[in-house]
Amino acid sequence: MNGILLQLPLPPQINKVKALDAIAPRKDVDGLHPCNVGLLLQNRATLVACTPLGILAALKRNDVPLAGKRAAVVGRSDLVGKPVAILLMHEHATVTICHSKTRDLQKTVSEADVVIAAMGQPAFVTSDFIREGAVLIDVGINVLQKEEDVARIFGVESRKMEDFRAKKTVMVGDVHPSAYAKASLYTPVPGGVGPLTIAMLLRNTLTAARQIEHRG
Repeated sequence: MNGILLQLPLPPQINKVKALDAIAPRKDVDGLHPCNVGLLLQNRATLVACTPLGILAALKRNDVPLAGKRAAVVGRSDLVGKPVAILLMHEHATVTICHSKTRDLQKTVSEADVVIAAMGQPAFVTSDFIREGAVLIDVGINVLQKEEDVARIFGVESRKMEDFRAKKTVMVGDVHPSAYAKASLYTPVPGGVGPLTIAMLLRNTLTAARQIEHRG
């Protein structure tokens, strides 16, 4: 076995910290073991959390300049918020981690050149949060199950409303669709960060296999 991935969230009777700590660091393809997190802080990690790694790959692939730019990470989770902030700092961006206790949250985010939305609240980041020309990375995957929520976010006559009436659910990210018009680039939901996360998981698995083979 070359890689181990712990599917989160876990049932409440299982201690997440103990379970993650039990994974061999060199097989930790999710990059969440404290050894790999520590190496990430020192910019020496070879196994990095998949979603943040995918976000950085998307930014680089689209030639988004990061050095000297202001980045706002909305959300401070161990899985996305914290590691993506560290990766952006390694690229010489000036990073602000925002959360529910951040004062003047809207103003803080609106000053950023790059916005990473990863707080798990449907359509929370509206156009008022976004400066003209900003890059939006939407990590959120939220399933709407109420017609009034779909109507409020997308509009009564929208295509999403038609989809909801047919399927009874609609997926939306943490970024409100109204924000897209201001962005120079943005990731859609679904079809944006999700596939990148899977691609980075496969990349980490290959990296882990090569490291294990090399070390013997």
